Amino acid sequence: MSFTKEQFMEVLARIAPNRYLQALLIILLFLGLAKLVDVILIRVVKGWIEKTKLKVDDQVLEIFHRPVFLSIILFGLALATEKLGFPGTISFITLACLKTIAVFYWALAATRFLKLLLNLVSRDESWFHLIQDRTLPLFNNLLILLVTGLSIYIVFLVWQIDLTAWIASAGILGLAISFAAKDTLANLFSGVFIMADAPYKRGDFIVLESGERGDVTNIGIRSTRILTRDDVEITVPNSIMGNSKITNEAGGRHEKFRIRVKVGVSYGSDIDKVHQALLDVAAGLPNVCKTPEPRVRFRAFGNSSLDHELLCWVGKPVLRGRVLHMLNTAVYKRFMEEGIEIPFPQQDVHIRSVSTHDQTDDPTTDDQTVETLKGY
Repeated sequence: MSFTKEQFMEVLARIAPNRYLQALLIILLFLGLAKLVDVILIRVVKGWIEKTKLKVDDQVLEIFHRPVFLSIILFGLALATEKLGFPGTISFITLACLKTIAVFYWALAATRFLKLLLNLVSRDESWFHLIQDRTLPLFNNLLILLVTGLSIYIVFLVWQIDLTAWIASAGILGLAISFAAKDTLANLFSGVFIMADAPYKRGDFIVLESGERGDVTNIGIRSTRILTRDDVEITVPNSIMGNSKITNEAGGRHEKFRIRVKVGVSYGSDIDKVHQALLDVAAGLPNVCKTPEPRVRFRAFGNSSLDHELLCWVGKPVLRGRVLHMLNTAVYKRFMEEGIEIPFPQQDVHIRSVSTHDQTDDPTTDDQTVETLKGY
């Protein structure tokens, strides 16, 4: 059997005919009801929840038990206000203030609850690829803006403020801002997708399509910052990074980077001796990785040399220049010790002289030659 608001008021009228006393009874009754619900939530429900292994339910209860408690009290105050029968303006302002307080507390609870959901979703990237630890601050800020805007809209409705002109003005303003800040918006969306797709991360060594190389020091919403080997910081807008070819030398299965030393030896050299000398040089440098092992490849028969390539790995891409210098120096010194010649490009020019006695004395030939030249 349902108990309506009118029946509740009739019962109060029988108990206390004075409206002020009725209002006081309503307030006391709802205070007691709020306390009872709070005790049930804290002692009974919380005790049952603590037996579970999940921590999420404890956090959800902590978020919502206070708004529920305050909502019951505010509802009782609203009923008491109606029972007192204040003049229209005073009653409207009082009820609107109570509703505004309720909206504030529930908006705060909704924000905390949605943040909790975002944290849970970000832990499992198989659900939503866009929501990750890197993009979590951005989505938290967007969530706050969304809940705040919705709360303000509800408060305007509570105070009976006409929103037609406000919405029209906001639409025109938003259109103007979108045209004026189109580059900023492009960088913003590109930054979100870079953080979500993660073609590179902070600390990676990347090469831009324009040729710049360096460590990624920061990935922001608007731009990406790269520190080159010359200790010069480059700031690249995310819209460019999102539409360019980026080579991530620190990507792949591991951070190791393979370097290639191209060297040619003269024809007639003992290539087994050459191979062993190159491997010995790679094994003698501490910055060269032992795993994967260095290797030598005989690439081609060149015009002036037998072209070989020494392949070895370094721990980080940033070491490429230093190790390549050390390898080139060591290879040259080792070849000098072993007597292995590194040829340089050369070309033989043969000059042939023609004797005057070999020329023909036939005047007919000379006449034909003259006629031919005249034809030109």
